[in-house]
Amino acid sequence: MTSPTTRSLEVDFFRGIVLLVIAVDHISGSVLSHFTLHRYAFCDSAEVFVFLGGYASAAAYTALATRRGHPAARRRFFKRSWEIYRAYLLTAVLMLLGGALLMLLQIDSPMLQYTEWPALLGRPFGLTLDVATLRQQPYLSSVLPMYALFALAMPVVAPLAQRKPVVVMFGSLLLWLAAAPLAHALPASYVQAWSFNPFAWQLMFAAGVLARVQPISDTFHASRTARWLTCFAVAFALTFAFAKLFLETQAPPGYMKQNLATLRIVSFAVVAWIVARAVYRGWIGDLARRLPGVVTVGQQGLVCFIAGACVSLVLDSALRVMGVDQLGRTPSHWLAGLAADALAIGALLWLARFWADRKAAKAARAKEAARAGAKPSPRLPVIERRPAPAHAVDRRRER
Repeated sequence: MTSPTTRSLEVDFFRGIVLLVIAVDHISGSVLSHFTLHRYAFCDSAEVFVFLGGYASAAAYTALATRRGHPAARRRFFKRSWEIYRAYLLTAVLMLLGGALLMLLQIDSPMLQYTEWPALLGRPFGLTLDVATLRQQPYLSSVLPMYALFALAMPVVAPLAQRKPVVVMFGSLLLWLAAAPLAHALPASYVQAWSFNPFAWQLMFAAGVLARVQPISDTFHASRTARWLTCFAVAFALTFAFAKLFLETQAPPGYMKQNLATLRIVSFAVVAWIVARAVYRGWIGDLARRLPGVVTVGQQGLVCFIAGACVSLVLDSALRVMGVDQLGRTPSHWLAGLAADALAIGALLWLARFWADRKAAKAARAKEAARAGAKPSPRLPVIERRPAPAHAVDRRRER
């Protein structure tokens, strides 16, 4: 177990894995995407990403509140919400530029419509305003507005989860039940503008917060009940995998993901419990220490998410130009898909290391500047009092 004021190695590792998976999952023709979570479960990396976001946010809030107080923690998360919104705008701009490049190169790809570039050509001012006000959210940027809202809610949710976890749990559940009607209150130019209904997905975020501030005890992990739960979870996971591989004939409708359907929640809970047991056994920590590059990707989450969106769009377009929009039976298709996967993963691993080194160098410079500014001022010279000459002493005695 990690203390409330320390960063979890396992969480950073899983965040890194998820960011890499998100990148390859959005590349048509990817080989690795045939072995990721969405192929074997009724949930995917989105649930894991949001859950870990809640866990990491709760860890950051409680740590800052412990060191500097709740007012400082609130200010930090208000600032964090603004940072996420700016990251959303940057991602949206990059997606629009990607659409412009697709049109310029005359690449026939459905990604062109997803980037909203054709809509921008038709009504540039209207679409710019819609993107800024979250009414339209270009390809792969749609998860960030939801995160900005969750960051704003953290100053309320995190302390309440510590004091009254039952209130947070049932309040989040009730909000999820009313999510579909509440979606009409969101600023949107069309119904599907929000790919992630925040009223629904807050349930996954709140679960992450509760998992951090109200962790499962080692005593429960060692109990017979936990072992029985693990057996049931493994049985359910195998059943879901069989259904996905052999019974599902077409992709589930988009509204199931948009509104976080019950089946997705159950599937994620099964996977989460199995992973929690692996963390308790120490297996995930050992693996994370052997793969520090993946941990670094998780630690630089926001910049790696933006980069992953751009990299996946570029590589997806390149594969479509080559005629590899899906894996075929020819070895060349598999080699092209593997090459795209390697480029995507390599690019994110390099960027994460570069960004971490850049931040470390910036912090070191700031520390040196602080030390230089805190040097004590030079002391004034001390004037020594020399003893009076002997003849002067004799004169004072005569007087």
